[in-house]
Amino acid sequence: MARYRGSIWKKSRRLGISLTGTGKELERRPYVPGDHGPTQRKKLSEYGLQLQEKQRLRYMYGINERQFRTIYDRAGKIKGVHGENFMILLASRLDAVVYELGLARTRRQARQLVNHGHVLVDGGRVDIPSYTLKAGQVISLREKSRNLDIVKEAIEYNNYVPEYLTFDEDKLEGTFVRQPERSELSAEINEQLIVEYYSR
Repeated sequence: MARYRGSIWKKSRRLGISLTGTGKELERRPYVPGDHGPTQRKKLSEYGLQLQEKQRLRYMYGINERQFRTIYDRAGKIKGVHGENFMILLASRLDAVVYELGLARTRRQARQLVNHGHVLVDGGRVDIPSYTLKAGQVISLREKSRNLDIVKEAIEYNNYVPEYLTFDEDKLEGTFVRQPERSELSAEINEQLIVEYYSR
C-alpha cells in the first residue's frame, strides 16, 4: 500500500489524534468528519479498537503497512516487552529523531528533510527516513541547509527536547544519547491493542 496522500486533518479527526503534532485540527472540529460528524456515536467493537490504535500509530509515523509490520516483527525478536520494543524502534528512526530535536515542525516535514539529503549522521549524509539510530550517533544539518526557513521556524517554535536526546542550538546538532524509555514516548497510544491486533 502506498503512503497516504489525502487530507491529514480529516484523518486526524477520524482517528481522534493530532497527526501533525500541532493539535490545531482537533481544536477547530473535535469530532469525526462527515455530514453527521458531531452527532455520530458509533461504539467500536474490540477488533475496531485494535485496528484504530494500529492506524493511529501507523499514520502518526507516516509508514505504510508492510514497513509497519516489518518493524513490529523485528520488535518481537528483541528481548523484553513486544509492544514497548516496537514503540522504541519507531522512536529510534531518523525522521522521528529529526522531528523530536525540533528541526522540523511535523513528522512529514522531518521525513522530507531526510529524503532531500539535508540531514547528516556522524558527518555523513543519510537520506533514508527509516534509518535506525544507535546510541551516541550525532545528527546535524548540511552547511547549506542550516539557513532553510522551515528549519529556522521549527527551532523557534520548539521548546522541548526529550531526555534521550541532546541538542546544541548554536551548532544545530543533536545526539541520540540512548534508546528512549516507554514513559518518554506518546502516552496517547496503547501499544497493547496493536499487539492484540497482530496476535489474532
